[in-house]
Amino acid sequence: SPATVDRYLKHDRRRINLTSRSRTKPGSLLKNQIPIRTFADWTEKEPGFLEIDTVHHCTEDNKGDYLHTLDTTDVFTGWNECRAFMGKSERHTVEGLRNIRERLPFPLKGIDFDTGSEFVNYHLLRYSKQNQITYTRAREEKKNDQNYIEQQNFTVVRRFVGYQRLDTYPQLRILNGLYDLLSDYQNFFQSVMRLKEKVRNGTRLTRRYDLAKSAYQRVLACPSISLEAKEKLRKRFWKLNPKKLLWEITRLGR
Repeated sequence: SPATVDRYLKHDRRRINLTSRSRTKPGSLLKNQIPIRTFADWTEKEPGFLEIDTVHHCTEDNKGDYLHTLDTTDVFTGWNECRAFMGKSERHTVEGLRNIRERLPFPLKGIDFDTGSEFVNYHLLRYSKQNQITYTRAREEKKNDQNYIEQQNFTVVRRFVGYQRLDTYPQLRILNGLYDLLSDYQNFFQSVMRLKEKVRNGTRLTRRYDLAKSAYQRVLACPSISLEAKEKLRKRFWKLNPKKLLWEITRLGR
């Protein structure tokens, strides 16, 4: 049975760091004052509203300082940006979000997150108010409320970084260099389907998806984004070589 297989392989899984236990610790501060947004509430038809989450690079040994990745994805276009930092302080989280905001090809209008203490705090609330960013959270223990970012946590972070412990500043510099490359590779060359609508007929739920497109293509097709921003993206696109990007990503990921 699957349970028996897991029991026999427990020690081997630990040895090669195949673990993905959640390290999120609920933050009680402000939690009850933050509006809740569920998976059914995403009705925006413009970019700028991000689901965000942190990925821990510690395996089962969560003692001391280690690296964290702030993973973000735009719900409307699928644009993904990541930034790594040492520790899990509120200041580092805000600094990581500020860095990601500067890299986005559109204005940041809203963030949605889980109930982790790195997000539920006055530092991030103050930053959101100062920059007129909508500040909402998901329900506790409801992964479906953040289905967009949960998918990206695996397909971007775990797929290219893995599950090993990372806890040095040289590793931090390499990881952020890797994320710069992944930003170009994922957003310009990786096509994904986005959910258009869900139709319920009795107990049957039908999902309809749009044609697979890259985040870059969706940004160009969005009328709310300025022509200047689109032209800047086009110039960036024509300078990129997907084969070279993948080679560099593979080299850094070793």
